[in-house]
Amino acid sequence: MDWIMQRWNDVVDLYFWAMPLTGALTIVLPLFLAVAYTTWLERRVIGSMQVRIGPNKVGWKGLLQPWADMFKLIFKEIIIPSGANKVLFVIAPVITLLSAVAAWAAIPFDATKVLSNMNAGLLYVLAITSVGVYGVIIAGWASNSKYALLGAMRSAAQIVSYEIAMGFALVGVLMAAGSMNLGEIVRGQSGEYGLLNWYWLPLLPLFLVYFISGVAETNRAPFDVAEGESEIVAGFHVEYSGMTFAVFFLAEYANMILISALAAIMFLGGWLSPFQGVHDFLWLGIDLDAWTAWIPGIFWFLFKIFIFLFLFLWFRATFPRYRYDQIMRLGWKVFIPITIVWILVVGGFVLGKVGPWWS
Repeated sequence: MDWIMQRWNDVVDLYFWAMPLTGALTIVLPLFLAVAYTTWLERRVIGSMQVRIGPNKVGWKGLLQPWADMFKLIFKEIIIPSGANKVLFVIAPVITLLSAVAAWAAIPFDATKVLSNMNAGLLYVLAITSVGVYGVIIAGWASNSKYALLGAMRSAAQIVSYEIAMGFALVGVLMAAGSMNLGEIVRGQSGEYGLLNWYWLPLLPLFLVYFISGVAETNRAPFDVAEGESEIVAGFHVEYSGMTFAVFFLAEYANMILISALAAIMFLGGWLSPFQGVHDFLWLGIDLDAWTAWIPGIFWFLFKIFIFLFLFLWFRATFPRYRYDQIMRLGWKVFIPITIVWILVVGGFVLGKVGPWWS
């Protein structure tokens, strides 16, 4: 059995990672499928929380609803305003989507499966995702609409503000791991204490700041002021329709999955099992590490992503929308000072080699 599994892993590695084209397709196609079914999951989860039914007619439990939405949007007319810059109007949603997809080149799915194991992987991810804000600004400007331009300016200011807090939060991770390679950051969280070795514990304030900033950066509720219908109609994409409108939302959900993946890698051990090294659970002689050794690392990674995605959906069903001034105050006057203070604390931990994380 072990020999069969080893040969299967060799075949998967050859197909998935040895050839750049097949490796990229193996990432992108499941990602788009996951994006489509995240929309279905969102409607089902929020429907359950708010005692509604949600999609349940197209396919079993509405599982074909994303396909119905896709075909509807494909055949809807794309209307470009007469005064718009047509080239930039079409390119803007593509920029936003490509920045969310290209970042996956550096994401490690387990110890061996990563498309590009670059040493500055974290820097690459931060740089490529920052390009997405240009798509938002270009969309608002190219639409030749004051409402779209106002929505773009608000959204861009929000994204840039929370990117600073996210960047400071990740500085603590770099100090703890001593590397910008995403695989090395995950390996730095391995040890004999299982999930207690992960960076969520010593970097808890940075972990919370990072994830909440990720919610704000993706324009998700309760930070979705760019889509405050009572204020500016529908934000920077108010003039978009058909597939150009759909691409913006593909990018939004792809960014949700990316933020979840990065949170899992930086703070929750990536592909590592929560029971790694736990050979005597609660001094009962239970070897949890041996019992769960057969579970592949990619399962733990995807499971952690799902947990964060569920939190995205839960927030939308629970919290009311913030005012714009409240959002900016939270980013500049609360999150950034917290991250700066905790970076100093982490520096003290590193110098003093406090705990198992940096000894």
